[in-house]
Amino acid sequence: MSTRRSSHSTSLTDGEIVEQSDLGSITRITADTFPILKGMSIKRVLINPGAMRTPHWHANANELTYCVSGTSLVSVLDTGSTFSTFTIGAGEMFHIDSGSLHHIENVGDDVAEFIIAFRSERPEDFGLGAAFGAMTDAVLGNTYDLDASDFTKIRRDTTDRSLAARIGDPVVSPAAHFSDGHKFAVEDQNPTISLAVGSAHLARVQFWPALKDLSMYSLRIREDGMREPHWHPITAEMGYVRRGSARMTVMDPDGSLDTWYLEEGDVYFIPRAYPHHIEVVGSEDIHFLIFFDQPTPGDIGYRAAVSAYSREVLAATFDTHIDDLPNFPFTSADPLIVTRNNPLDERGVGE
Repeated sequence: MSTRRSSHSTSLTDGEIVEQSDLGSITRITADTFPILKGMSIKRVLINPGAMRTPHWHANANELTYCVSGTSLVSVLDTGSTFSTFTIGAGEMFHIDSGSLHHIENVGDDVAEFIIAFRSERPEDFGLGAAFGAMTDAVLGNTYDLDASDFTKIRRDTTDRSLAARIGDPVVSPAAHFSDGHKFAVEDQNPTISLAVGSAHLARVQFWPALKDLSMYSLRIREDGMREPHWHPITAEMGYVRRGSARMTVMDPDGSLDTWYLEEGDVYFIPRAYPHHIEVVGSEDIHFLIFFDQPTPGDIGYRAAVSAYSREVLAATFDTHIDDLPNFPFTSADPLIVTRNNPLDERGVGE
């Protein structure tokens, strides 16, 4: 399979390293390294057993997180001193409002992996430890009604320690095993799209009220299926390749075409209303985590687009005799995933 890259895709696996140690790693893709991003960015976090992503908050972006593996404890302190704690496992998600304090702690025996989408191309973070470094001993003493000397032994500065080792055994409250509004078991839901050649589990506001300006599709397609060519009228799309390999084509407004290949760990970005499609190449199937910058993403597919017009209009549009038009099937609602009945093209149009 070709390894051709494009301005629309990059690798999260080889992304910018935020932190890497024996506790885990954090890599990210922002507009600083992937200029096409607008209003979205993505991060991959690996947390080893006994370690944690320390308490922090994001100043300018809501967060939508998918758990790939492991068992972790998440805590959230929202505005108004509303506190939540819950466990998270593979195939589950959680949502954090911008500004809300939260942490992720690996409480299992395996590496915990998370794919995190942010509603900003350059998210800004503050760590609780770093925020303490901004204040003097006296200010902290006054805050907690303690002597200033009580804070002299706490190591602190304004640089955040993103990953840290837990001291002692994990403390998991029984309440953490209850349902919580921040959490959503996306893979446990009945797939909204379920066909022989593929399926889509949806995390959007109709099913998860916590969502405000983000959503996600967990998309699986077999090699004999294809994501129908389509566009999202008011929604940008940022996808992560969880498994498999694929080929994508996108058209820019100037008529230029870009066709590229994706492998596990890659990220792509499609601006709003740009037509594009996805097909499996070089693997038995694919699993994509596709994030959107709207709580209810919508699309217009090629099938419904053709069905909206008479054959006379289509003949004029394609500069073709009306008798030479294919017998397009009437489609009032796009199927999202279609069967690939024809052989795979050796090359895409944009190559």
